[in-house]
Amino acid sequence: MGADHPALPGHFPGRPLVPGVVLLDELAALLQRERGWRLARIVDAKFVAPLWPDRTAELRVHGEPPRLRFEILGEGGVLARGRVEVAA
Repeated sequence: MGADHPALPGHFPGRPLVPGVVLLDELAALLQRERGWRLARIVDAKFVAPLWPDRTAELRVHGEPPRLRFEILGEGGVLARGRVEVAA
């Protein structure tokens, strides 16, 4: 995510990081785009490390519908993990 993303200035001023809701939105978009699934519910999500602007992250999805596990990985390891439910 580029440093010019509109969610960054308020999250947190002076040292912005990518908000968790933006990461979850990217997860929902990936599920729809690549698998044709709609994100129905976030069962749980744990954010364990920040994603800084202009850094890359990799999203991994495991399991079979309707319940999936996800991980978001960055340069230093796991940034977030959790479980979601999807609908076809």
